[in-house]
Amino acid sequence: MAAKRVPTRSSGSEGDTQLTVDQRKQKRMLSNRESARRSRLRKQKHLAELLTQVTQLKTENTQIAKRVEFTSQHFLNVESQNTILRTQVMELTERLHSLNSMLEFVEFGGHAMEFSGTLDPLMKPWQLQCPSQPIMADMFPC
Repeated sequence: MAAKRVPTRSSGSEGDTQLTVDQRKQKRMLSNRESARRSRLRKQKHLAELLTQVTQLKTENTQIAKRVEFTSQHFLNVESQNTILRTQVMELTERLHSLNSMLEFVEFGGHAMEFSGTLDPLMKPWQLQCPSQPIMADMFPC
């Protein structure tokens, strides 16, 4: 910036020029102050928006963490149920093999043997008294 000139004479045109220079400086200073004030307000508003966004993201993060925990627990439950079902499938498959072995033993020479009433429950395993107990091949003597 140029140094302020002090008029040595008091001529009208030099005084007017100095007055307009001072007015422009003052006007520029006010404009700069106003611009700085607006800039501070924008910065403050932006900071408030960022703080709001942080709060929203923390809330969303908490909700996601709860959903992940719920889903993980559900997965463990389903996995446990699947293990139980696989065990039951293996047990039922073994029972079926045992029953098929018994049928092969009973059938000989292409002729089926007549079963007495005591073997009838073995032919209908869904009607057994203890369906959860597996029928093993070694339970029946050959």
